Amino acid sequence: MAGTLFLCATPIGNLDDITLRVLETLKNADLVAAEDTRNTLKLLNHYGIRRPLTSYHEHNKYEKADELIARLAGGENIALVTDAGTPAISDPGEVLAAKCLEQGIRVTSLPGACALITALTMSGMPARRFCFEGFLPQEKKEKRHILEALEQEERTTILYEAPHRLKKTLEELSDALGKRRIVLCRELTKKYEEALPFPDISDAIAYYEENEPRGEYVLILSGKDPEEKMKEQQESFENMPLSEHVAMYEARGMDRKSAMKAAAADRGISKRDVYNALVRNN
Repeated sequence: MAGTLFLCATPIGNLDDITLRVLETLKNADLVAAEDTRNTLKLLNHYGIRRPLTSYHEHNKYEKADELIARLAGGENIALVTDAGTPAISDPGEVLAAKCLEQGIRVTSLPGACALITALTMSGMPARRFCFEGFLPQEKKEKRHILEALEQEERTTILYEAPHRLKKTLEELSDALGKRRIVLCRELTKKYEEALPFPDISDAIAYYEENEPRGEYVLILSGKDPEEKMKEQQESFENMPLSEHVAMYEARGMDRKSAMKAAAADRGISKRDVYNALVRNN
């Protein structure tokens, strides 16, 4: 029978933040696949665990996945760990997990530390609805596309960032999103852990002009104000010819009657007003 891939959450700072189930799985795994074997060896040594280690990281995630799947298919159980936190979250583990499922190999996740959840819960930001973007891409076109989408995002948004890129990222967020509340969480679960709240991104920029960023960061951003978003939409619709407004909805697959009703709702007028205006312009 094929083995199982165990996605094992490991501490993001404090070594005590590991579950008994993860420790037991690491002790019994035929192989531990790690993002950085040197970091994982420190963790295993801390708990007196001696297991074979192999590297699985961003630069070998495709070819190494095939090798690990072959071992799983042969009956071995593999524990996958990342440098810190939960594998497959902004991590090459998602590739291995997907390939295993395609091959009919069992995948299970052992819950534990996760930086985005830790930061969100201590940030005081609304947590009922949120989206996670991880690290913004470095490619300019892709980054611009994501920032344009986030400009309209009403949910709390969570990002990761390294200290040497923090200032630039804050400036890009301010330019793209405008005024937003932000909480910057750093050194999570460690001695110098802190959550720094700012009423606006510009205030965070000013703070880091005087203070050098240190440690890995999780950025928690407030979503766009729904009322502000609605006001902007209404203003854009008012500047759009009524015929184009109706045509926009028809292009989305609505019939004429439904498109007129939607346009009327956007503009705060009756469907009869829309109909009369269209007749006059024909």
